[in-house]
Amino acid sequence: MHTIEPHYNWIEQYSAADDPRSPLFGAENSLEAYTNTIYGYYIHPQWDSLGSDTLFFKILFADYEDGIAVLEFIGEWNDAIENDIMELKRNIIDILTHEGIRKFILIGENVFNFHGSDDDYYEEWYEDAEDGWIAGVNFQEHVRREMKQYNVDNYINFGGQLDDLPWRIYEPRRLFEVVDGLLNRRLGLPETELQTPTE
Repeated sequence: MHTIEPHYNWIEQYSAADDPRSPLFGAENSLEAYTNTIYGYYIHPQWDSLGSDTLFFKILFADYEDGIAVLEFIGEWNDAIENDIMELKRNIIDILTHEGIRKFILIGENVFNFHGSDDDYYEEWYEDAEDGWIAGVNFQEHVRREMKQYNVDNYINFGGQLDDLPWRIYEPRRLFEVVDGLLNRRLGLPETELQTPTE
């Protein structure tokens, strides 16, 4: 597990540790010291803590003008014992939505298990996102199945091309265009155009 790194190809475009509006502003990650573990297994030191013992993450990209963010996860998403959704919502998502983020891409290919509880925090997140959306990309099939049993899919969009999306081939804004297009086609809505960065 210690060899699984968060995606780093966008680091020149965005670093949460250097972003004063990010909940991770000023965070320091060692390149050598392995300190965080999930069930006794060390994980790569570039993953950030959200306050859970079993679930870690990285904010790969955020753009407050466009209201978009990409978060990648690793570990076990455990709402039943660790209340991971509460930790995520209170420590990370609330800050991002306060700063104007309304569209979230959650990368879940390294989420190995899910243990559910009630869906109150998911519902609150969904309401906070207002006219935006929350998309789950590349979550494993058994994790999606467990999440659906706890109605998480009422708030996070899964399914179709989102479950097998080659997201690493895209630049972050293009990834949002792709996901936004997939979700809007489902709903029969016009696709949103992201602002193009000014030179």
